[in-house]
Amino acid sequence: MVRAGSANVTAGPTLAVVAREAGVSVPTASKVVNGREDVAPETRRRVTEALDRLGYVRRPRFDMARTPSLVDLVVQSLESTWSGAVLHGVEAAAYEAGLEVVVSAGPNGTGRPERAWLDRLTARGSSGVLFNLAELSPAQYAWLDHHRIPYVLIDPAHEPPAGVVSVGAANWQGGVNATEHLLGLGHRRIAVIAGRRRTVWGGARVAGYRSALASAGLRHRAEYVRHAGSDEAAARRCTHELLDLPEPPTAVFVCSDRMALGVYGALAERGLRVPHDMSVVGFDDLPQARWATPALTTVRQPLGEMAATALRLLVRMMHGERPEGTRTELSTRLVARASTAAPPGERPTA
Repeated sequence: MVRAGSANVTAGPTLAVVAREAGVSVPTASKVVNGREDVAPETRRRVTEALDRLGYVRRPRFDMARTPSLVDLVVQSLESTWSGAVLHGVEAAAYEAGLEVVVSAGPNGTGRPERAWLDRLTARGSSGVLFNLAELSPAQYAWLDHHRIPYVLIDPAHEPPAGVVSVGAANWQGGVNATEHLLGLGHRRIAVIAGRRRTVWGGARVAGYRSALASAGLRHRAEYVRHAGSDEAAARRCTHELLDLPEPPTAVFVCSDRMALGVYGALAERGLRVPHDMSVVGFDDLPQARWATPALTTVRQPLGEMAATALRLLVRMMHGERPEGTRTELSTRLVARASTAAPPGERPTA
């Protein structure tokens, strides 16, 4: 199976040619290709270099004539609630499909699979891979295509290469809904705290925010747009900067629940209350949103459904089908809780 949009891989050199290039026997070269451990490190190195140099295409361990039984899920971290929601969705869909799932985290905290991990992927006979990582490198995309391994990206941070299949959320619409909710409460001075610049989801959510303001006849103010790098400490700093403006906002749309907790912290440091002094809307609807005090109004991103959809697409690709499109988006939904209210001075008095 070649991923949608890529060309068929042409026949490459035989294993005998690789063995001759590396100065080993064909059985030894075969052991390296199949991930066997009973090969000396120096011999493995020579064979691996010959494989890469000659462009040898390892035969996938799965056979489309039989039913695939094993897939890999690679996540950014095994400890986050985000990854837990993704794993739950994949597990449920895998159970329905009769598949086993091997779960691992991005090696060394980099969020990128290393070459050794990729080699182990072929050795254990996985039929496909789901990636829930910040990004893959061009070399890793090429490796996956070269070895004809079907894969799907779950919520990639950056625009993947043409033809790569991915599943994400309707980020632009989520930004619109968050901002319209605040506009409906009477807010006109609305800020946005986005994550890292040039990410797919961050750009779309900020674009939705700006679109909602424009539809309401409001010009977005550059000083109200901040980027926090997706962590609480940076969001806390951005909040202090917003509060120090000559005309601070009365509400803020924060592009992740995690960052919204940083906003809560900064407001508490100033002796301000949510939503009495500032309304806050998050994005994701992780468990922390419900546990926060007050409970966080947020845009629900359907993480479990996204993961399950990605698994179903992967199964189709493993059976030789081509998805209708390369990008699938699932709807978001605003969940109103206690962190939003009318602006100060516009609330009815008792």
